[in-house]
Amino acid sequence: MTGSPDAARAEDTTPSGSSTPRPRPPCERLSGCQKSGVCSRSYFWVVMVFFHLYIFNVIALLFYVHYSSGQEDPNRSRDAPSGGRADSTRSPSGGEFLRDVSLTRVDGIRVGHVQKVSLVPGKVHEMRTLSLKPLLFEIPGFLSDDECRVVMQLAQLKGLMESQLMVQDGQEELAKELNLSPEEIFNLLDINQDGQLQLREILTHSRVRDGIWLTPENLREIYAGLKADKNNDGLLSLKEFRLLSSDAFQHFLLQRGVKRSQLVRNSRHTWLYQGQGAHQVLQDIKERVTRLTHLPPTLVDLSEPLQVVHYEEGGHYHAHRDSGPVYPETACTHTLLAANTSTPFETSCRYITVLFYLNTVEGGGETAFPVADNRTYDEMSLIQNDVDLLDTRRNCDKSNLRVRPTKGTAVFWYNYLSDGKGWVGEQDEYSLHGGCVVTHGTKWVANKWINVDPDYQRQARYQQLVSQLPQDESDEAPAPNADTQHSSVHQEL
Repeated sequence: MTGSPDAARAEDTTPSGSSTPRPRPPCERLSGCQKSGVCSRSYFWVVMVFFHLYIFNVIALLFYVHYSSGQEDPNRSRDAPSGGRADSTRSPSGGEFLRDVSLTRVDGIRVGHVQKVSLVPGKVHEMRTLSLKPLLFEIPGFLSDDECRVVMQLAQLKGLMESQLMVQDGQEELAKELNLSPEEIFNLLDINQDGQLQLREILTHSRVRDGIWLTPENLREIYAGLKADKNNDGLLSLKEFRLLSSDAFQHFLLQRGVKRSQLVRNSRHTWLYQGQGAHQVLQDIKERVTRLTHLPPTLVDLSEPLQVVHYEEGGHYHAHRDSGPVYPETACTHTLLAANTSTPFETSCRYITVLFYLNTVEGGGETAFPVADNRTYDEMSLIQNDVDLLDTRRNCDKSNLRVRPTKGTAVFWYNYLSDGKGWVGEQDEYSLHGGCVVTHGTKWVANKWINVDPDYQRQARYQQLVSQLPQDESDEAPAPNADTQHSSVHQEL
């Protein structure tokens, strides 16, 4: 049998039968089994030596990186979204800031999923996913009864102002400033580009521009009063539209008079400063929001103050989005200083909304999300057959999701999608929401918005500029829009 000892000896004998062996290498003197074992063992030891050397080098490199990055610089607080110094986050050319930070997003998993969150020492809160479009969560017991009481008292002490003034003039001047022709305005309003303006297209425009909540019936009355719809078909052609001035609807409404129930929102509000020196409850809320959202404290610190809103019986807020889409010609209100450009278009870039219910409402007052978790989103389908999903006075019951206002509960959602690279992406159209009319009692809520510019460079420049201000001027961004003039008063509370 091949490989047996006898066969091996037969091969080694000379023709004369003598058994004088010829010299052989050491490996060949061993049997086949022994030969392969020794060679394999030698190869194994060589590989293991090199492998251990490689592992030691990797461990040494990790230690080096760990201790190098652990060297904190006292100036690393506010210059860039990550909190790093401006010169260390700029590219080698010194032009743009390097993308060295990602915005963490809480994972909703699925609707109804409950996860535990630690927001205050010694207590665990439950956070429930209410929808995935938008990404929306509910946290019962976020505020204690005492905290709710303190926030309401501070708001009353500060004084509340009307959330929306009556119709304002100035639209004609804005149109002239933008240098838009009637044809260009018509094309902007014609959402489906069919060459005619339908009722819902005009309604959307008038609500945004004038702040008046017109119904389809109101619009037909205006058409009749202005004799705008010559052929009475409920549509405006370009020829008919040219006959109207941009303020025609506004002037007609002013002559008739506008009721508070016809406004987009009917409430009163104020802003409460949350920086250094503010009431401890307000600072605690801000700290809790930072833990909840997992965002850098700098972003939360430099966002808008806490807004407190009071709705009396009959109060409402029709469906809207807290933040607008950002186009190249649009600037975020909070980073306007860093934009280095003048633009007639501004929007409040609110990445996250955290809404707190400060009391339990006796009747109505739910927060409605008309298109939450819809399979698709279509702007034109929001108003169909005179049923307006945006109307929270009439059609709240037709919303996909409604959250009942319960004292101490917080809800929070993302107004923007992710860009896939750890920053702010496009506006989430499903974040449309509104406050249903309060049918019994009153309603108190507070809003904490976290402002992030979708343009990373503008956000980084803004934080660099703020970091160069004295500490007492840079603690918190001013309230936006019409309330900016009151920002200095925030220091009081």
